[in-house]
Amino acid sequence: MKPLRLILTLMPFVCGCGDGSSGSDDLLYDELSMPRVPTVALDSFTSAEDCGLCHQTHYAEWATSAHAYAMKDPVFRAFVAVRQENYAGKQDKFCLQCHTPIGTRGGDIEAGFEFADLQPITLEGVTCESCHKVASLARPYNSGHVLDPDGPMRGTIAAPIPSSFHESQFSLLHGGSAFCAGCHDLREVSGLVLERPYAEWQQSPAVAAGVQCQDCHMPRYEGQAVAGGPTRTLHRHTWIGAGIPLLEGFIMPDQEAALRVEVKRLLAGAARVDIAAPASVRAGDVVDLGIIVKNNIAAHNFPTGSTFNRQAWVEVVVRDGDGRVVFATGTLDTSGEPRGPGLLQLGSVLVDARGQRVLFPWRATEHVSNALEPLRERAFRLHVATASAGRGPLSVEARVLFRAFSPDALRALGLDEYAARLEVHEVSRDLASVELRPR
Repeated sequence: MKPLRLILTLMPFVCGCGDGSSGSDDLLYDELSMPRVPTVALDSFTSAEDCGLCHQTHYAEWATSAHAYAMKDPVFRAFVAVRQENYAGKQDKFCLQCHTPIGTRGGDIEAGFEFADLQPITLEGVTCESCHKVASLARPYNSGHVLDPDGPMRGTIAAPIPSSFHESQFSLLHGGSAFCAGCHDLREVSGLVLERPYAEWQQSPAVAAGVQCQDCHMPRYEGQAVAGGPTRTLHRHTWIGAGIPLLEGFIMPDQEAALRVEVKRLLAGAARVDIAAPASVRAGDVVDLGIIVKNNIAAHNFPTGSTFNRQAWVEVVVRDGDGRVVFATGTLDTSGEPRGPGLLQLGSVLVDARGQRVLFPWRATEHVSNALEPLRERAFRLHVATASAGRGPLSVEARVLFRAFSPDALRALGLDEYAARLEVHEVSRDLASVELRPR
């Protein structure tokens, strides 16, 4: 495996009290997204349920989405709990600035807060008006949106019909990738770059092709924004990503089944694996295998987002003519983790000042990545001994596999019960055959 190549550097991030680890009693704050005092009123915002009275389809889509899941996700809550403990509440607003921008700016997130004590609009997470009340973008990371609670509902409908319920306005911003960057690119308090799908998109072939994040993650369809309204080109508000909610009961079983189909569709073909193998080898010799992995996505890396949490790897299994395993790497061990000689992984790791891998971003000083860039490929080499092989031919199978979280990471967070619900998705597969010649 080639070494991890890309070191994501420290970037400026201005906040009010450094890294929160000093003796100050002040909360970590940022004038825009983590204000010291509320900059909006919680009761200035409308619940998604109220929006759903007219926008039934969009509400139903949102209710199954990662945006609606943002404040309910048990993994997120566990990360927040550890950060609360590590910083005695001084950094409680950092993760919440994106997961509930209204609640954070509205004063509901205070040092040592409890999820059970939060207001309903805060617990809605990335709710309708978190996006549609955005007037502009101040920065393309860390909840960089400028909220305008008294302004119109902004969106991508070019000629919205006047409504007695709210004013509507076309927004060019809402249809572009920069809008998504406001929360999906993320920098730690230290300035360490954690997530950068927008930065990846900026350097990708998708820019020249005019492809935006919304084209894949909010696909268009013909429908009615409001029951009885005109048929228009709309965007789906499900924001299909790479994961399925681990929290049982968040969505109904039929909704989960439908979501699983969409996740598999999104991942299928996201990357391609090809095996380069000799036609034959003398029995007892070593087979040199080339494993070529290509990122088929034109817009961002594979994987992308919180790559230090994601698992993407290549499973390679070689069997002899009797079906016995001669070589294997990337298969799951008893703990559910991929193991094996020369393990081929794609993603990133967080490293602390001592050079040790860490789970929690706020303890990291480096973020080292070998994720595949858009439409790029990488070749790995494996050396397979055939001394234990019986008769030929050797069959070689390689699969690119993906999983949203590591089971070990969930167990480290005390979430053992969710590890069993993690799903491994096959992204790509290739087969090859190698004849065994007599000695």
